Order: sequence, then structure tokens, then C-alpha cells
Amino acid sequence: MADLEAFRTQTQQWLEENYPAGLRNNHSSSPEEEQDIWGGKTCSWVNPDRKVWLDRMAGRGWTAPTWPETYGGGGLSQAEARILDAEMARLGCKSPLFSLGVSMLGPALLEFGSEEQKMYHLPPIVRGDIRWCQGYSELGAGSDLASLQCQAVKDGDDFVVTGRKVWTSYADRSDWIFCLVRTDPTVPKHEGISFLLIDMDSPGVSASPIRLISGDSPFCETVFDEVRVPARNLVGELNKGWDVAKLVLQYERVMVSAMGQGAEASGGRSSGRSLRSLYKSPVADTSAPHEPAMADEIVRAEMGLRAFQLTMRRAGEEAKSGSSTGQEAAMLKLIGSELSKERAELKVRLLGTRGIGWEGEGFDEQELVFTRDWLHAKAGTIAGGSSEIQRNIIAKRILGLPEEN
Repeated sequence: MADLEAFRTQTQQWLEENYPAGLRNNHSSSPEEEQDIWGGKTCSWVNPDRKVWLDRMAGRGWTAPTWPETYGGGGLSQAEARILDAEMARLGCKSPLFSLGVSMLGPALLEFGSEEQKMYHLPPIVRGDIRWCQGYSELGAGSDLASLQCQAVKDGDDFVVTGRKVWTSYADRSDWIFCLVRTDPTVPKHEGISFLLIDMDSPGVSASPIRLISGDSPFCETVFDEVRVPARNLVGELNKGWDVAKLVLQYERVMVSAMGQGAEASGGRSSGRSLRSLYKSPVADTSAPHEPAMADEIVRAEMGLRAFQLTMRRAGEEAKSGSSTGQEAAMLKLIGSELSKERAELKVRLLGTRGIGWEGEGFDEQELVFTRDWLHAKAGTIAGGSSEIQRNIIAKRILGLPEEN
């Protein structure tokens, strides 16, 4: 206990000395400046202090605090990592790095990767040097992911990959992709899949953005045209990639579920315009107050958010203690994504006619963000496995309900 208190004191001192002054109490009105830092070769730095902060945190391995120091991580215990999180929150520190490499691929490499793969890929992930994307879904393999047809054929020391992926988030801005491929089409679909790491600069790889109703294009179609991938980039055993994929999906669903905490709760781009503050504002351009019934909806929404945050914390503690079954991810993903969608819809309703603005005069920048968030929140109920799929998982694996005949 004394050691932990000493660590807390040291952490407080280090954060106070190293968190850049330009980021303190800085709630920029610029959406670009408030965006998460993904790292990678093409990362742009609207605020140079974000780069300073990333480099300082990565220098201590605190972008991946519990990873072994051997691979660039912080080597912290779970208890120390919780203290770091708490002290960063107390000081109001921005997250230094948002990375699929940290949240999804890294844990898979730590469990299934070879020593060579860990040494080669993990340190750059910690530093934010490489941006990763995920190549899972295909046109005929979304919810039924194991039906994927993107093919990898062994040819000497390489695999030759041919096929395409869709809904590949930020593939056009990523450096590498972790990808599920079909390596044996003659066996049951779950048994012929492998997990490959592919450099996006490889000849034959192309990524095209898919424009969404929200006006944004985070998703891409990624095409592999006879792409040669070194066999050393196979993670785990040949044709056993489904085991790796399931672990990654658990981490993805927990990550997506965190969206349900709401931007104003997590310091996101809508910070400062909470449900309560919107309720206190007049309806649109009039001085008319909101209907009292809306207050009841807001209270219910805030209670739901608080309950979800506590459940997330409990699930995190169980995972860190080793008592988690891993099936909680489906529940968290379902509730988190649905909660995010409901809160986005409620905000638009509170704004009245100002909640359906798209561009032009008469709408402030935050209101236009709400409109796009409302549209984009619907995608969260599909990404990482649709809500229907999560309900099936909960029914079968958690509740043990029988399948319908």
C-alpha cells in the first residue's frame, strides 16, 4: 500500500511537470484540434503540444502502461495503471494516443504473436509511429464474419492475398492492417481462416473512402490485388486465425461500448453541451422552455449513463483481476452503442429545429457537430457486431437460452 502511495505521488509530480501548458484548460472550439490523436506516418498536428504530450507519455511507455517494458510498454501493475488513469483524469489530461494497435492488435500479439513479431511491431505502436486498421468485414461477411472470402494462397515464403474488405475504418490513413483471410476453403468456415499483418504500402493494396450519411468518411473499401505478404507476418497458427479474431473482437466491443459514455462525459468534441445544459437553453430561437416531460427523459438518460459507467468500471476491474469470462464484451457493446444512439437522438430533439442543421448561416459549429454525431451514432450499433448479434451472444453464451427450432 505504501508503494502505491509513493507511485501516486511520483505520478502526480511527473504529470504536473510534463503535461504541456498549452493543453491545460484548453477546450478548443476547433473540432480538428479536439480530435483524437491516432499517430502514424501521416498524422497531422494542429496543436504541436499534442505531439509533445504523446512523445513524453510514450517515452515512459504510458501509452500502453501495462505492457512489458521489453516491448516499449510501461511495465505497470494493474493497480499502478489505475492510479495513472485517476491522476490523469484529476489533472484533466487528454489521452495521448487513440490506437487500434494499442487497444486491439497489441493484446493479440502479446498472446499469440512470435517474439520476433512482438519486438518488431509493439514498440512502434507504443510510440504512435504506426497507425493500424482492421480488415475483417466483407460484402458477404459482416455479421456472419466467418463467411469471409478474401483469399491468401501460400507461395514460397509469401502469402498472395486477393480479395476486398469493406467498412475498414480509416484504411486510407493507415500504415498497416491486421487482416482475416481464407487460407483453406475446403474445411468448415471457422477452421480455414488465418490472421495476417499487411503493410498498406505493399503493391496491390488500395483503399477508397465510403461516404456516409453523416458527411464523414471514416470507412473504406480496401482491395488486395495479388498482394505478396511475407509468411512471417502470420500471427498464430495457419488456419487458426479465428482464435485470434475472437480475442480482438472482445477488445473491439469494449472499445465501441465506451462510446455510450457520451462525449460530454469523456471530454470529447461535444464537451460543454451536456443534456442538462441543452435542457436549460430555450427551444431553438424562441424563449419557450422545454416540455417538463423532457426533464424525465434526461434524468433517465443520465441514470443510464451513470449505471453504464459503473458497469464498465466493474468489468474493467474483473478483467484486470483475471476473473472476467470475456463474454461481458457483448453486453457492454450492446448497451454502450444503443445508449450512445439514444443520447444523440435526445440532444437533437432538445435543439429543436437547430438540431437538423447541416451547413450555412444560422447554426453554430457545435450544433452541426450534434447533427453529424446523431447520424454517425447509428453506425455504432453495427460496428464490431450488430446489436442483433450481441443479443444472440448474450442469449446463448451468458444466459444459456436454447436456440429456436
